[in-house]
Amino acid sequence: MRTARVRPPAVAGSFYPADAAGLRSYVDAVLADVEPPAGPVPKAVIAPHAGYVYSGPVAASAYGPLRAAGGRVARVVLLGPAHRVGIDAIAAPSVDAFATPLGDVRVDGAGRDALVEAGLVVVRDDVHAAEHSLEVQLPFLQVILGDVAVLPLAVGHAPAGRVADALDAVWGGDETLIVVSSDLSHYHDHVNASGLDRRTAAAIVANRPDLLGATDACGVRAIRGLLVAARRHRLNVELLDLRTSADTAGDPERVVGYGAFVLA
Repeated sequence: MRTARVRPPAVAGSFYPADAAGLRSYVDAVLADVEPPAGPVPKAVIAPHAGYVYSGPVAASAYGPLRAAGGRVARVVLLGPAHRVGIDAIAAPSVDAFATPLGDVRVDGAGRDALVEAGLVVVRDDVHAAEHSLEVQLPFLQVILGDVAVLPLAVGHAPAGRVADALDAVWGGDETLIVVSSDLSHYHDHVNASGLDRRTAAAIVANRPDLLGATDACGVRAIRGLLVAARRHRLNVELLDLRTSADTAGDPERVVGYGAFVLA
């Protein structure tokens, strides 16, 4: 019997707590601050991926509406930017699971293999080895959804149509949730960043991927692809939270923007 291959955490202890009790306590606390969800369970969410002290409360705003999805969602298609390794493609890992302090999260190998066979995705473990954008979403998914499989996709310089085609291939039904991991503007002062992020959020809510520039969000390619797929599937986009790191724990002269969006 083959031994399962597991990607170890790359940013536990830096982006989020490394001990299981502290991590679960933190996620529970920020989720408790979110108003009870109203409306349908989202098909997709966009959530930020910085250190939890900065972006955790905004990420909780994105995940709060998924409280009613526990036991229903069996798979999460998780997309985020490839920060560490440049690639002109969408990269999946070859491993069987991603580890966090809360335990291992199974990788949807069948979904990965189908995307690879269709020529939509390549397998590149080096792209995932140190990437934080996907990893930081996993504890939220573990706490709010329990034992689900994930299909981790790191999006490089891939066109929106290619990302949307990959999403269509694994769209599924109510059992499949899509999560796009992205921060918004980077390293402006709080006032200017807030203006830039309001414009970006308006473009996302209006489902106008053509209005999103390369520097508006680090996960802009994944967001554009999600919006193209959302148009195909007639989903509406709602903004739930929009803040910067100055609103949470950071220096107001050099901030990162964070937004929480749901698509249903």
